[in-house]
Amino acid sequence: MVRASMVPVLAMCCSLGAQTPAPEGKHLSLQEAIQISLRNNLQVDIARQAREETQSGYLFSQGAFDWNLSAQAQSSRIDTASNSPLFKGSSTVVASQYTSYGRSLTVDMNKAFVWGGSVKFEYAPVYSYYRGLTLGTPDVPSNNSYPYTGSLSATYSQNLLSGFGREVTTAPMVVAQKNAQAADFTFQLAIINLVASTEGQYWDLVFAERNLANKKVSLELAQKQLKENTIRMQVGTMAPIDVTSAEAQVAQAEQDIIKAEAALANARDALVRSLYPNAERPAALDTTDSPTLAHIQLDEAAATKMAIDRRVELKSARIGKDIAQLNAKVAQNRTLPTLSAFGTYTGNSNNYDSLSPVNKDLTGAKYPGYTVGLQFAMPIQNRAAKGTLSAARAALRSKELGLRDQELSIVLEVRTALRNVEASEKGVKAAEKTRYFQQKNLEAEQKKFENGMSTNFVVLQVMTNLDNAKSAELQAQIAYAKSVTALEQAVGNLMEARNLTIK
Repeated sequence: MVRASMVPVLAMCCSLGAQTPAPEGKHLSLQEAIQISLRNNLQVDIARQAREETQSGYLFSQGAFDWNLSAQAQSSRIDTASNSPLFKGSSTVVASQYTSYGRSLTVDMNKAFVWGGSVKFEYAPVYSYYRGLTLGTPDVPSNNSYPYTGSLSATYSQNLLSGFGREVTTAPMVVAQKNAQAADFTFQLAIINLVASTEGQYWDLVFAERNLANKKVSLELAQKQLKENTIRMQVGTMAPIDVTSAEAQVAQAEQDIIKAEAALANARDALVRSLYPNAERPAALDTTDSPTLAHIQLDEAAATKMAIDRRVELKSARIGKDIAQLNAKVAQNRTLPTLSAFGTYTGNSNNYDSLSPVNKDLTGAKYPGYTVGLQFAMPIQNRAAKGTLSAARAALRSKELGLRDQELSIVLEVRTALRNVEASEKGVKAAEKTRYFQQKNLEAEQKKFENGMSTNFVVLQVMTNLDNAKSAELQAQIAYAKSVTALEQAVGNLMEARNLTIK
């Protein structure tokens, strides 16, 4: 099959949005068909968008370890009043009325760390005062002369059992990263399948074109035989029944051409649909390449090893197994009790008439406070965590079995592809010999018929045999071309064989 002189194509770098305009008429090589398909095919764009969507999950998972800043500001006013006797047993009542004013700001910063710890800083200045009047003998006014105060705190917390360790805390990020890798392999698989599909459609069109040409040749031979039989009948050397047989042969050849033309139109439409999904269809599209027989030297052991190492399906399945293993480890960790140690520093301030001395108290640790402690929690039966662990282990086992089953399927696929290539190669050679000898047989029968040593029936039968031999030879060539593509796809070498690079 045709594979040399392929120009490298960066499938990822192709401008997938810009469609190649459809030409008025085009003679298309296999290389050009693949390149146009990679640029225009909608499935490539769909797979690329799915890959980008999955890759964004890694960035999302990193957000769990970002610094978080929050702030809250509030203002308040509260009116209160109370009545009480001046002293016990007194009939004089003292009435008090107060109005409290307050404004506060809380600024908070916190961050989680990959080893299972977290830190939190909080700065909270407060401005508050009150105004009031005590009614009695005499009336006594009152207010707050030092309205500014505040606090500054820092707390660090560390998980010691459940949630402890880099492997557990970074599991969502690792899973997202591996999912992004799997999405990249899925995109590569879409490209590989597209190339293989394009080649298959191209060779189907080649077969349809060559088959129609063969049917036209068969019609010319049948018409020639009919003309000669008609002349012989007119001169009285042949019975009219022989002319009728030749006419039937011509009618059958014309019917075969009608079928071949329909098959050609269908094959051309299928290829055009893949190459120009969003562009106007070309007025004509013909192929320029022909399948050729080139012996492939690849033994079963080498082909199997190549497939196990290169097949993107296996690479994606191995990533799925890695993810399942990580999920099982995380689920195992979740069965442990929650035990965390924490330490808090709190700096306080005296009351002042401005904010500046408050900040000096806080930053200078004038009134420090410290708190350390442990926090423990555990569900008594812990069935939720145990159920999650059981499900994770079952998923891991399923991934392991699935990977093994996929490896066995690929080994079988490679062995089948190798046998198909070998059988197709032998089939091409056998079909070539059959066609050659049928051609010679027809030439011999025609000479014998001209010399009166053969019959019209035998000549027509040999012509039919030659037509069938030509079709069988063409089918064998196309089957070989497709079997080579299937083998290269099975061993994971299709892109390298076509000099295509996916990035």
